[in-house]
Amino acid sequence: MAGAGGGSNDVQWCFSQVKGAIDDDVAEADIISTVEFNHSGELLATGDKGGRVVIFQQEIENKSQPQCRSEYNVYSTFQSHEPEFDYLKSLEIEEKINEIRWLPQKNAAQFLLSTNDKTIKLWKISERDKRPEGYNLKEEDGRYIDPNTVTALRVPVFRPMDLMVEASPRRVFANAHTYHINSISINSDHETYLSADDLRINLWHQEITDRSFNIVDIKPANMEELTEVITAAEFHPHQCNTFVYSSSKGTIRLCDMRASALCDTHSKLFEEPEDPSNRSFFSEIISSISDVKFSHNGRYMMTRDYLSVKIWDLNMENRPVETYQVHEYLRSKLCSLYENDCIFDKFECCWNGNDRLTLPSSQIVFIKITSPRFCISLF
Repeated sequence: MAGAGGGSNDVQWCFSQVKGAIDDDVAEADIISTVEFNHSGELLATGDKGGRVVIFQQEIENKSQPQCRSEYNVYSTFQSHEPEFDYLKSLEIEEKINEIRWLPQKNAAQFLLSTNDKTIKLWKISERDKRPEGYNLKEEDGRYIDPNTVTALRVPVFRPMDLMVEASPRRVFANAHTYHINSISINSDHETYLSADDLRINLWHQEITDRSFNIVDIKPANMEELTEVITAAEFHPHQCNTFVYSSSKGTIRLCDMRASALCDTHSKLFEEPEDPSNRSFFSEIISSISDVKFSHNGRYMMTRDYLSVKIWDLNMENRPVETYQVHEYLRSKLCSLYENDCIFDKFECCWNGNDRLTLPSSQIVFIKITSPRFCISLF
């Protein structure tokens, strides 16, 4: 974890907690592939390449002051996805968790969506600290009683028990994507969500698992004419009809689902003209956008490409309002990065809780922030 401090114009980060062992000898399955805070910041979910989801809970430091919280400890661990095999395409489907998204909390239980390359699952995370006792037709060990032997009726009661956190699958959304899923995003109506792969974006209802609606399809009739792919997609935080998706060409398209059922025609196109002086063999690769995030107020959006983070105003399409060079020192090393495939690494980005700070990920350390005070660093 890290804390923010210093003056009014600077932010200083320092480690206050590291989860897991900092060791070079790490099993492939244990490598963390995604992290996500819930809306309150109390819970932190991590997914790894082994298909597991580990949830951390922030402990209350002083019970008389619930707002004073300390470090995160393991709350629940469960296997979200298993490796599968597509026999029609002779293709192995990895269990690696690509993304996790928390649903807004509506009752005592928490719900989250997790996805690998092909299948999205809805999980319910609930607590149980009481168990029923005193059944009339069942013994305490679970064996059933012959009704003819019952001579008196008992009123079942609940007895305290050790706290148990249960993770149970509620829905499985499968068989809707031909290509690998790279994004899922919860809609502000809290009923639908989208999932995106390289060429299509689908709209799902959380209660319906056997069908989805295709809202974007950029697959050409002839695959040899394919010039770009979808890299990320995100719903607007307040307008349930609006979403954006980014492409490998460095463009961001904003779409309005009220305009048509199939949003192949965008409402706005955000693209910055390329500087001819920076044109090189690697220009198309490093301009590919790997992540896009709306600000909490919905006025701005942030995009992440290989070397920079850009802030866009939704009312200005021709150029970003801010550009932050994150990896400019790598521009002279692009040839070496291309040879070892590091130039194809994908990075995420996020806003802090009040939209005043942005935080990109990098090749050195991956950082995710949910408030001005807390983040997690994963090596």
